[in-house]
Amino acid sequence: MHYAYILESVADPSHHYTGRTDDPEERLRRHNAGHVSHTAKFGPWRFRVVIGFPTREQVTTFESYLKSHSERAFASKHF
Repeated sequence: MHYAYILESVADPSHHYTGRTDDPEERLRRHNAGHVSHTAKFGPWRFRVVIGFPTREQVTTFESYLKSHSERAFASKHF
């Protein structure tokens, strides 16, 4: 499985990060350990949502959708 996820900063819940991975728990560990430059200064992080997809193509398309400007409003309302 391949996963799209949205992280929420525990320290400042107004900060979010959207990504994709094949191993959500390991990816969260990397974010919280400061190994991801985009999330290092707002940690620790928790999952807001994790959604699984059977193919890499599907998760990549959905991640791009979540990162689009108009879709950020949808994600914040529904997730």
